[in-house]
Amino acid sequence: MYLLRMTKRPGHAHSTSEPILMQTFDASGIDKEYQFYDEEAARVSQKIDEELKRDWVRRKDAQRRQVKVMLLGQAESGKSTLQKQFQLYYAHHALDHERPLWRPVVYFNILKAVRMILDELDHELNNLSSDDSVEGQAVAHSLAPLGDLSEEFSRLRTKLVPLVAMEDSLASELSGGVAVTGGRTGVYVRAGWQALVTPLSPNRSRALPGTGGLSPAVAQVTSLASRTLIAVQNEVDELWKHPAVRILLNNRRIRLDESAPFFLDSIKRVAQPDYLPSTADLLNVRLQTLGVAEHSFDIELCGSRYNWLMYDVGGARGQRHAWVPYFDDATAIIFLAPISAFDQYLEEDPRTNRVDDSLQLFTAICSNKLLKNSHLVLMLNKTDLLRKKLEAGVKVRKYITSYGDRPNTYADVSEYFRAHFIQVHRRHDISRRALYVHFTSMLDIRATQDIIVNVGEAIIRSHIAKTGLA
Repeated sequence: MYLLRMTKRPGHAHSTSEPILMQTFDASGIDKEYQFYDEEAARVSQKIDEELKRDWVRRKDAQRRQVKVMLLGQAESGKSTLQKQFQLYYAHHALDHERPLWRPVVYFNILKAVRMILDELDHELNNLSSDDSVEGQAVAHSLAPLGDLSEEFSRLRTKLVPLVAMEDSLASELSGGVAVTGGRTGVYVRAGWQALVTPLSPNRSRALPGTGGLSPAVAQVTSLASRTLIAVQNEVDELWKHPAVRILLNNRRIRLDESAPFFLDSIKRVAQPDYLPSTADLLNVRLQTLGVAEHSFDIELCGSRYNWLMYDVGGARGQRHAWVPYFDDATAIIFLAPISAFDQYLEEDPRTNRVDDSLQLFTAICSNKLLKNSHLVLMLNKTDLLRKKLEAGVKVRKYITSYGDRPNTYADVSEYFRAHFIQVHRRHDISRRALYVHFTSMLDIRATQDIIVNVGEAIIRSHIAKTGLA
């Protein structure tokens, strides 16, 4: 090897015309050393390349085994309950771990129900005498044998004021500062709300011991709610079972959340110092999610493991824009339509019937180009509530005029709604894909989990066929 050395004459500036003297020496030892370094560098580089290639293959395989499922539908259609059913079947240990966190949410559902009953009682009893409608007169006639109820309900209200007064503070702690415009009250949480109400140890990996799984602020208000509920459980039970309340409920003068009857019927069980929510409690509890919540769990099929990513999205009209970024690579769409809601209207638009809104939303899903390759499942949900309404004599034609004079039976009504959704799919589905339709009641654990197994396997088999994993 040669080294270049430049010389210059003393006292003179260096000139490019001056000769460059080259000196030789023995570099054989250095050549061998450089050769060793070159071989070592090549070996390390090759090893890095091979590891990167293996990592790429692993990530590619993991991606191919990732099944992305979106739960779509309007608010209160049952999306979160379906997500819990999937979690109960495929990842029940995680759901068991969350049970203590749902305790304050159950309390909130009860507090809200009690407050709604008291408010509606005041309104109905104060205005019933001036209601000249046929329905109003019928209710007044039914209440007449009960006599003057003002003193009795005044006593119950006085006893229940401390309980009702806690509703806003409990909602505020559970919501973690999340506010909803329009003056609506309630618990509105974003994805990961469990972490926000759970205190973590310094290593940020688990809840602090002795807290019951709840952060200090939430634990404090939950404890107070528990003690208050235990103290007034008899009054809550008396209010709920009062003949006047039953008359107003049966005549649809009091409307409660769908979960309210379940928890008010269970007040003696819930109002215990060591209360821990049951599986039925978790499925019945009402909690409105804002934004998009991701849930992940593994599913095994034919000896292979697949990572199931389920996205539970907020269904209110103002939140539906958040769905679009998740459409592009969705493996499947499970659309939930609550057919029991034929007599209800959107909270954000009281002029729009909820079944009509579901049909419009389903039309948009079927015609969306981003979803043309997604497996499509339709769940006509809340059939249990539909049966109860029809058995109570609620007429479908009163709310949906196109139903006409068809029989007001479950078989006829459910088939009528099914035919309308199928017609939407036939007219508007841009990829002519198959539509899988199921009648569901998310509170029926056994029946729902049978459907979950069938739906899950169908989605994964479709995914296998598309990705070439078979």
